[in-house]
Amino acid sequence: MFRAIGMIEVTSIARGIFAADQMLKTAYVDVASATSVCPGKYITIVHGDVAAVESSVSAGVAVAGEYLADSFILPNVHQGVFPAITATTVPEGTGALGIIESFSMATMIIAADAALKAADIQALELRLGRGLGGKAYFTFTGDVAAVEAGIEAGKTIALERGLLVDTEVIPSPSERLWSSLL
Repeated sequence: MFRAIGMIEVTSIARGIFAADQMLKTAYVDVASATSVCPGKYITIVHGDVAAVESSVSAGVAVAGEYLADSFILPNVHQGVFPAITATTVPEGTGALGIIESFSMATMIIAADAALKAADIQALELRLGRGLGGKAYFTFTGDVAAVEAGIEAGKTIALERGLLVDTEVIPSPSERLWSSLL
């Protein structure tokens, strides 16, 4: 299991690719994602042991320079984060629906991790930047109280970083909505 995850979000695709290369040359980490996203940003997400991820992200931040939009290092990432990023989650059931939206992809991953650690919820999807104008959102399900607790935990992170767009709790989503989300 991954012990740590880190990410840089860069406003220049060229500088983002350069930073990704430096991140991989600095420490032995695995790439979870290195790709361009809307609107012309580049993100690199790495995972591995804590020290390697810290070294790798620090190198990426240093070379990104003025193009750095956001970054993070999570030393103990929740196991539900990776499946949510790849939208490969299959919930055991459906309940209330929670949605957290952020202006930052990095902030959204941190907020999703906090939500998953704070409440008994199941991650559905962690959408990062593609077709979203650089924004990100996290959807999850559980009972109403758990979804509300997850919203509060994620919202706190996004507000602290000044990048929250909105949150919503839908206590009883339409079955037709579920079919479009799953």
